[in-house]
Amino acid sequence: MGVKPSSRGCFGWFVVAIILALVIGAIVYTVKKKSEKSDGPAPIPGPPGATDKKYADALKIATQFFDIQKSGKLVDNKISWRGDSALKDGSQAKLDLSKGMYDAGDHMKFGLPMAFTATVLSWAILEYGDQMDAVNQLTPAKGSLKWITDYLINAHPEANVLYIQVGDPNTDHGCWDRPEDITKERPLTQVNTSFPGADVAAETAAAMASASLVFKSDSAYSSTLLRHAKELFTFADKYRVLYSESIPEVATYYNSTGYGDELLWAASWLYHATGDKSYLQYVTGQNGKLFAQWGSPTWFSWDNKLAGAQVLLSRLTFLGNKDTSNSNLLMYRKTAEAVMCGLIPDSPTATKSRTDGGLIWVSEWNALQHPVASAFLACLYSDYMLSSGTAKLSCNGDSYKPSDLRKFAKSQADYVLGNNPKKMSYLVGYGEKYPQYVHHRGASIPADATTGCKDGWKWLESTEPNPNVATGALVGGPFLNETFVSNDRNNSMQVEPSTYNSALIVGLLSGLVTTSSLVQSFT
Repeated sequence: MGVKPSSRGCFGWFVVAIILALVIGAIVYTVKKKSEKSDGPAPIPGPPGATDKKYADALKIATQFFDIQKSGKLVDNKISWRGDSALKDGSQAKLDLSKGMYDAGDHMKFGLPMAFTATVLSWAILEYGDQMDAVNQLTPAKGSLKWITDYLINAHPEANVLYIQVGDPNTDHGCWDRPEDITKERPLTQVNTSFPGADVAAETAAAMASASLVFKSDSAYSSTLLRHAKELFTFADKYRVLYSESIPEVATYYNSTGYGDELLWAASWLYHATGDKSYLQYVTGQNGKLFAQWGSPTWFSWDNKLAGAQVLLSRLTFLGNKDTSNSNLLMYRKTAEAVMCGLIPDSPTATKSRTDGGLIWVSEWNALQHPVASAFLACLYSDYMLSSGTAKLSCNGDSYKPSDLRKFAKSQADYVLGNNPKKMSYLVGYGEKYPQYVHHRGASIPADATTGCKDGWKWLESTEPNPNVATGALVGGPFLNETFVSNDRNNSMQVEPSTYNSALIVGLLSGLVTTSSLVQSFT
């Protein structure tokens, strides 16, 4: 008889416990929701704070690849296996085109991706120069940028003439030799009024305009860059033809899919460089309606600059332009927000273009370009929000903080640096495990070897790791299933680096090294 009362007592306490748990849960939920609603903006950062050693070390490595890619007579050369090369480039046109940078693992100078390299590197310096300086990488970055802009200035000898390629890719890719030993002919390709190229001319204008801001302390050089930028933009805008339509053979390697994005991109940079409202009217008026694809997110790359232009113009509404009544300027920001919402993994509109390991994945060739470029834009947008005291980003009704964008940016950087299924760094020279068979002529041939055009192929086919480390090279990266064939030098799809990839990873790492408040205006 004593058991029954005890049973009823246990049951009663059980019910009480359930009710109490429900009450506590409701209170916690209510408090949490109130807390979320009352969240204000995060504190605006001050000067650069403590640096993150991981990203600082990676940045110091990444900037070195620019030195490896330099053409011409090298100054203060720190790469033991590199020397002077292509000293006669441009001589047939009585121009000095010896500077600039080789595109990838070859010895070509392709104007469109090289100009994009300069634009992105300029943007990184303008936004994160103080953070680069905190880890002693600002001077090297500016030196690498000037190596390209010196070349671009010489490649633009007349208002409507721009040399957009040095070398014949068919001949160049038929040889496997060191750049110091080049013996093949190096023909020049130009765009002009008879054979125009709005895309490549406008991208070069963007490079010159953005770089003019980087070098504004050197007023003569900055003014020269800005003059070239204005001339090239006028040329590009007047002759609206793809360079691959004028010169079909260039389509094999860098076939631009449009010129409208470059025109908007260039005009955006010219507005930042000059303050001339005609450039702002250009992007917000009829040209914006024609080319901006408002409301449609795109991937930022050497070919498509729309997402970059949208983020860059968003900067005005966050930090620089007090008149935000221009509805079309706000459309750029709205589209940039759509890009950001697509990147945040748990957003309602998150892109499904990802590997199982979380890497943004768009293309088999040079797969790492898009995730690194996307992460760079996310880092910038996050800092625009922080520096302007903007608390939230709305994605189909769900709210996200600047920290969510920064978390995404870090996830992509960390994947590149080794937090991936292969446990391999895709940045050569970083960490204990990174690609040893990089598809790169100079890195694969011993510095003391004597090779001609054809007898260097044995070094491509060698089963031994590269004798020279292509420090700082960001290779192509993994396939969608996250496989990566690292021991085949001829696997150019995955193990070939590119100079423009380096600009993107330098920009991303510079943004992650530390945090600081962004400048209100580049001028």
